[in-house]
Amino acid sequence: MSTNERLALVIGATGGVGGAIAERLLADGWRIRALNRDPDTARKGREAFEWVKGDAMVEADVVAAAQGAQVIVHGANPPGYKNWAGLQMPMLASTIAAAKATGARILFPGTVYNYGEDAFPTLTEASPQTPISRKGAIRVKMEQALKDSGVPVLIVRAGDYFGPKGCRNKWLSEGLVKPDRPVTSVTYPGPLEIPHAWAYLPDVAETFVQLLKTDLGRFESFHMQGHEITGHELVAALQAAAGRKLTIGRLPWFALAVAAPFNESLREMQEMRYLWNRPVVMANARLVAKLGAEPRTPLVEGLRAALVGQGSLPANEKIAA
Repeated sequence: MSTNERLALVIGATGGVGGAIAERLLADGWRIRALNRDPDTARKGREAFEWVKGDAMVEADVVAAAQGAQVIVHGANPPGYKNWAGLQMPMLASTIAAAKATGARILFPGTVYNYGEDAFPTLTEASPQTPISRKGAIRVKMEQALKDSGVPVLIVRAGDYFGPKGCRNKWLSEGLVKPDRPVTSVTYPGPLEIPHAWAYLPDVAETFVQLLKTDLGRFESFHMQGHEITGHELVAALQAAAGRKLTIGRLPWFALAVAAPFNESLREMQEMRYLWNRPVVMANARLVAKLGAEPRTPLVEGLRAALVGQGSLPANEKIAA
C-alpha cells in the first residue's frame, strides 16, 4: 500500500487522545478523515483533516465515513464523564459495524478504570479486570465487545493522560492545576508518596503508530509504563516546568462527596478515588519486546507543553535554569 492510499477514520478527533493519534498518523503520511456533528467548527486549527458530517451514535454515518479506511480510531469520549452508560456502547457499536463493513483495524485507547483493587499494584495485559466503578464496568464491557466482534483491534492502555491539546477534562487540569490562569498551586488527590501512572498523549499516539508498523494479530493489547512517579515527583516536575515554587494542597474529597449527588462528573470522580490511594504501576514488558523501547518524552518537557496548552503558562515564558 502506498503512502497516499492509507486512510484513517478518526472518531473524536477534537479530543485529546483522538486528536493526538490523528496528528501523529497525519505526520506519518496517512490521510485523516474526521467525523463530527459540526465539521465547520471542528476543522478550525485542524484544516489538514478531511472533515465529514456525522454522528458517532448513528451507525450509518460511521459506516459511510469509514469507506476506504484501513484504520478506525475510536477516540469518542463523553466530556466530563457524563452519560457514559447511555453513549459509550452505542458509539462503539457504530465503530464495530464500520470495521466489519470495511475490514479496518480499530485503534482503542485503554484505561486503568478496568481494574479493581485485586489487580494492583502492577498491571499487565493479563491482570484480572474486575472493576469497582460504573465507568470501569463500562470500559470492560467495551473491550469485551471489541474482542467478541471478530474485527482487528489494537488496544494501548496507559495511566492518566496529559498533553498539549484537548485535555481539559483530564486529571491534570480537572483536579490538580486549574486551567486558564497562571499556575501557582497544585491540588493533589492522594498521598504524595504513592506512585501513580501518567501518560503523555503524544507518546501514546507514537506508540499506536509504531505498533501499526509491526505484525499484529487480530486482537492485540499493550500496556505503556509512561511516567511512574509519586506525588512528590510530580509536584517537583511541575515546579520545574513552571519555573516557580508551587503551593501544595489536597483535593477536598469530603466536599466533593457532599456535592456529588447533584453533579455527575463529581460522582464519577469519587469512584476513581481508589486509584490515588494505592500504587498504580503499568508493566510494559510486552510493548518493549515488540518495539524495543517505549516512546517517552521527558516529564518536565511534557508537563510544560500541557501547562501551556491549558492556559496555565505562557508559551514564550522563559524558564530559569
